[in-house]
Amino acid sequence: MSRQIITQGGKPAFVVIPIEEWRRIEATLEDRADTATVRAFLKSPAETFPDAVVTAILDGTPPLKALREHRGLTQAGLAKACATSAVYISQIERGTRRAGRTLAAKLGKALGVEAGLLQDD
Repeated sequence: MSRQIITQGGKPAFVVIPIEEWRRIEATLEDRADTATVRAFLKSPAETFPDAVVTAILDGTPPLKALREHRGLTQAGLAKACATSAVYISQIERGTRRAGRTLAAKLGKALGVEAGLLQDD
């Protein structure tokens, strides 16, 4: 590998290497970072969701509705699990009402997700 060392004040300060060598180094660093990310996930795997759920949310479906349907719950079933009404769940999904902190925590628990994932911001 050819390289050029640039000094400042008599001490090495910079190294100039061919661009292809830099690209190889950069790819290696990215591969190592990806590997570390995968290892961390495998040590403590979090739940993942099917593409259809993520796509629905990205396409505008309220997260509460997408996750409720993913879990196979009706509005009435989710309402019962959270001690609220199906009308309230419908209103939250349509965006005409917001869930308070207590209800948001119950919804998250019933759906097995963090309450923050249900916000439609």
